Amino acid sequence: MPRNLNILFLASEADPFVKVGGLGDVAGSLPNALRTLPGTRLDIRLVIPFHNAIRIENFPMQRETTFNIARQGADVSVEVFRTDLNGLPVYLISGDPIRHSEKVYDPDPGLDSEKYIFFSLAALEMARRLDWRPDVVHANDWHTAVSLYAVRRQAEDPFWAQAKTVMTVHNLGFMGAGSEDALTAYRLPPVEDPDLPKWARHVPMPLGLWAADKIVAVSPSYAEEIQTPEYGCGLEGFLQSRRERVTGIINGIDHAIWDPSGDTFLAVNYTSKTLPARNAIKSALQSQFGLKVDPTIPLLGMVTRMDQQKGVDIAVDALRLLPDEPWQAVLLGTGNAELEIAARHLEIDFPHRVTAILRYDGKLAHQIYGGSDMLLMPSRYEPCGLAQMIAMRYGCIPVARATGGLRDTIAEGRTGFLFTEPSASIMTAALRRALGAFRDPARWQLMQKTAMAENFSWEQSARKYAALYRSL
Repeated sequence: MPRNLNILFLASEADPFVKVGGLGDVAGSLPNALRTLPGTRLDIRLVIPFHNAIRIENFPMQRETTFNIARQGADVSVEVFRTDLNGLPVYLISGDPIRHSEKVYDPDPGLDSEKYIFFSLAALEMARRLDWRPDVVHANDWHTAVSLYAVRRQAEDPFWAQAKTVMTVHNLGFMGAGSEDALTAYRLPPVEDPDLPKWARHVPMPLGLWAADKIVAVSPSYAEEIQTPEYGCGLEGFLQSRRERVTGIINGIDHAIWDPSGDTFLAVNYTSKTLPARNAIKSALQSQFGLKVDPTIPLLGMVTRMDQQKGVDIAVDALRLLPDEPWQAVLLGTGNAELEIAARHLEIDFPHRVTAILRYDGKLAHQIYGGSDMLLMPSRYEPCGLAQMIAMRYGCIPVARATGGLRDTIAEGRTGFLFTEPSASIMTAALRRALGAFRDPARWQLMQKTAMAENFSWEQSARKYAALYRSL
């Protein structure tokens, strides 16, 4: 029987404590999935910053320890609190660098770098103070990457000598630029390695990648893509030199939250055996937004952050190229002002066919997955993507760009429709294929049932991470 492995899991956000993006879903689900895997014997501890947005009254907490972190000028005091999430130990780290930043991700790179470098070092020192020695330190994105660099720099210290490190890359485009002053203040010098470009030698994400024993991209395709000039953000040569350390593990979704048979946000629940019940949800959406109530007209949904990465402009332009086809569209999201205006203009130009809801609305998102026939995901790049997995679970067929996790999770013509180039005309061709399939009810229902049968549970991802830990 293998012995217990101690896993220190660091993240900048975790649901239900605080969630800004997809990382919150990952850190809120993966550690518990790992902890409960049969036979894996993992003692996993989640550590997050005690952001101002986290309400202490919502979680029973106890102060675990206090100590100082060395910093030029003056040491910085650390407070560590502990709570439990369904049996998972969760540590929340507080201190002035975290308290002085109002947002989880501060627009001021100076504040953000100070906060997350402090947090990363405090999380390591916390393990020492608790006399709990990690076998693996698992960091996520640039915010916690410095922890791996710090472990590597303490390789002569008996406490860290045997520790292995894992770096999960959720989005390589965000590296923590502007952190040089904070790194220097916390006595973390540039790394001297000719494999790293000079500009990257004192930047958190590259430091974490340099130090990591294993680099995990959040899909197999993204693991390949980050080694190319198009997606490598200037680190493709370095990542190619470390290719034996790079792997891809697709993220999962919480099947308890995303379950059409029990989703309380849906007016009607259904399974793959009762698919016609979806029509009631679709009709409610059509009625709510002034669209013609007609089950034979395909309803296209989009649940997204209004961002260039997500290809919102591609979707808007592609729909403009389809005036001759019967379709309706519901676009939900907020973000970039120009993209919001483009969505609003599409609504004006296609009255009673398009509605644009420019806000965040979790309940409506569930209803769009449950009532739309197709989900549009024309991302310019998509490291993993969760929306396509959710949509498939709800029998909503994705029409998506073949990139990153979208390419890995959608089977062309079987569970969705893919297109290669990020252009409106190419997306239009994919939409015509999808609309043609929709006109064949037997084929469409088979696609829905096949998509709903896909297993994107966190258990799948957790087994691969557990195997990775053991291999180290």
